[in-house]
Formats: sequence, C-alpha cells, structure tokens
Amino acid sequence: MPKVLIYSSQFCGYCRAAKNLLRAKGLDYVEIDVGLDPARRHEMVERAGGLRTVPQIFIHGRHVGGYDELAALEREGKLNDWLADALKTYAAGASGSEAFAGADER
Repeated sequence: MPKVLIYSSQFCGYCRAAKNLLRAKGLDYVEIDVGLDPARRHEMVERAGGLRTVPQIFIHGRHVGGYDELAALEREGKLNDWLADALKTYAAGASGSEAFAGADER
C-alpha cells in the first residue's frame, strides 16, 4: 500500500476535505498536526519546498501539494496513476523510508 503522509492542523477545512478524499479512496495515511508544533511545521515547510499552508500531502515521499492539487489529480483521473507508481516503487524493493523521513507515526 502506498505510504501517504499529510501535514495538517486541527481546524483546517481543507485538511478535513483531503482526509475525506483519501479515506473515500480506501487509503490509510499518517497525519502530523503542525498546529501547535513549531518543529513539525518547520519540517513540513522544508519538505514542501517552502510552502507554509496546510495540508501538505506526500504519496510515498512524492509531494502532491495541498487539497486543491490532490482533488485536481482525482478529477483528472491521475491520482490512481500516482498511487500505482508508488506501489511499483514499493514492490520493486524501495524501503519507503523516504515517505516518512523525519515523521513518526504518533
């Protein structure tokens, strides 16, 4: 299963929408709440190329972007391709550790 990581905050409607979309596709994800954790927010900003808004979503280490980008991938029928690519990488023996670099599953 592709590893999905979502940086979020508690009262973020876009975060909630992204998690709903992921659940609707039957995907599990690891969520990191950056709302009250400056170190985690800094980690997110670094991994997301300077983007500071939540959510920031990664599929098997590949940066998707926020909810708008995730929803666009789904609308265009490209999200399944991203997931399939992640599965191929995972099946080919990639450790997958890059998907959660610096992230623990709390």
